Amino acid sequence: MTSTRTSPVQAVEAALRRFFADRRDEAAAVGPACVDAVTELETYVLRGGKRVRPTFAWLGWLGAGGDESVDATVEAVARVGAALELFHAAALIHDDVVDAAPTRRGAPAAHVMFADRHRDRYWNGDAELFGTGAAILTGDLAQGWAEDLVHTSGLPASALARVVPVWSALRTEVLFGQLLDVTAEAAAEEDIDTPQRVNQYKTASYTVERPLLIGAAIAGADPGLAAAYSAFGRDIGIAFQLRDDLLGVFGTPEETGKPSGGDLVQGKRTVLFAAALKYADERDPDAAKFLRTKIGTPITDDELTAMRSVITDVGAVDHVERDITRRTERALAALRSSSATDYAKDELTAMAISATQRTS
Repeated sequence: MTSTRTSPVQAVEAALRRFFADRRDEAAAVGPACVDAVTELETYVLRGGKRVRPTFAWLGWLGAGGDESVDATVEAVARVGAALELFHAAALIHDDVVDAAPTRRGAPAAHVMFADRHRDRYWNGDAELFGTGAAILTGDLAQGWAEDLVHTSGLPASALARVVPVWSALRTEVLFGQLLDVTAEAAAEEDIDTPQRVNQYKTASYTVERPLLIGAAIAGADPGLAAAYSAFGRDIGIAFQLRDDLLGVFGTPEETGKPSGGDLVQGKRTVLFAAALKYADERDPDAAKFLRTKIGTPITDDELTAMRSVITDVGAVDHVERDITRRTERALAALRSSSATDYAKDELTAMAISATQRTS
């Protein structure tokens, strides 16, 4: 961003800080445990993250003719962006509970932090059960507050009426995507279509497409631009997740903030793993058997190295890289031919490249 423009990241973080400041007295009136939960949620939300979703919403708004010179509108858009971040926090907290993930953004996951607090204070009962319950409730709180932020954003009634159906679709799609994901893991699904569908609903819609369409709805974009945003968002969102799948197997803790090979240990049925099984079945049945035996188990460092080698050698990594390239090129073509403003096109292009070529 240039110095003459509002930074969406700064605007959203300022909106989040104001929102949490307003919630502290409300929590204090109920009790110390609620204050602790609000403090932890605020720390969790503000500790890190790239603010990808609110930035896509912001650029969707600007690309459709949004006016940054109107302070009230900027504040309203920032509050909608803050709602996206709170909903994202809820999704991450719940996702880590579902996956029993130990860390998030290089720090203990919320359920782990609450369990540690239980042990440190010598409270009664089971620490792990308390941690899970406290994390779920904190995630629920974040999700409820995200709703509040949307409906009290200050958007004109006409703009809010356009935003609400898109917001509703975003919530539903990411939850359906998560349900598809956990079901695929439990059923040990091996086809490529299932994780692609998970990618569409759990990531692409939620991370890029719907945020762009929220911005478009605020500005009252025409159907042609909305369609271009959808085409761009679906492909970039899926490519973003495919890159995440590669990092989930090959990324280091320093890069990702998660344990090495975490997706393999957790039994994630990703496109990368499905492609590896498909190619291994065709080329090296013993390697395919090895992958099936080790996925979802506490693998050793040597086993992780061997699994990585198989996934690479059978051609699964090349398969995913080709798909990332194809989707990125198709998305950028849709963006270039759209009626979005030149500034938004430039910024969205940069974000697309960053999202699909990132190393963390």
